[in-house]
Amino acid sequence: MKSEGKAIPKPARAFSPTAQKRREKALKEKRARIMQAALTLFSKNGVSGTTVEQISELANVSKSNLLYYFKSKDGLYLSVITHLLDVWLSPLQSFSAEQEPIETLREYIKVKLEMSRDNPAESKLFCMEVVQGAPLLIKELETPLKVLLDAKSAVINEWITAGKLNAVEPVHLIFSIWAITQHYADFSVQIKAVTGNDLSDPVFFESTLKNIQHIILDGLQPH
Repeated sequence: MKSEGKAIPKPARAFSPTAQKRREKALKEKRARIMQAALTLFSKNGVSGTTVEQISELANVSKSNLLYYFKSKDGLYLSVITHLLDVWLSPLQSFSAEQEPIETLREYIKVKLEMSRDNPAESKLFCMEVVQGAPLLIKELETPLKVLLDAKSAVINEWITAGKLNAVEPVHLIFSIWAITQHYADFSVQIKAVTGNDLSDPVFFESTLKNIQHIILDGLQPH
């Protein structure tokens, strides 16, 4: 006897726990591959100079598959830029009044310089976004970033009040660390042309780190 009316839809395919974990891992890896391809192209060509087709080709996924994960090129760009902002700011999150300030700042400078060495594309992309007026990132800069800077400036002021640091305007101290360390990523071509080296050279990296720490920290240590 034939059933009448609409066909009964097939139940959704069920995955075993192991298969589900493999599937989730594969999806996560594909998303990460797309974001890495986008980062490479955005940092080289900018948003307007990069197409979805170029990203999908570099990531080795179809255009329709890419748009399944990210609804538009601007959406993908915003995901990439906000992710890298989180990565760049994460070391600052750990500042607390209980820490020893000079050693904390010494380690922060080291981590920031390592990030410039290991993630130059991320730094260049963020620089490019800000130079263009941060049209897609301005809300992140005006709210979460400002909240974080206010909180960590308060920590630095506590160190100053406790006599552990010489008086300094905290926000300018943080800006100076960012500017100096990220210079070695954003202007790596200039650094290489002038010195014949870059941060990939371990000797040059150590020399750069010691000099930056000396320049910034010597004026902060109470005498």
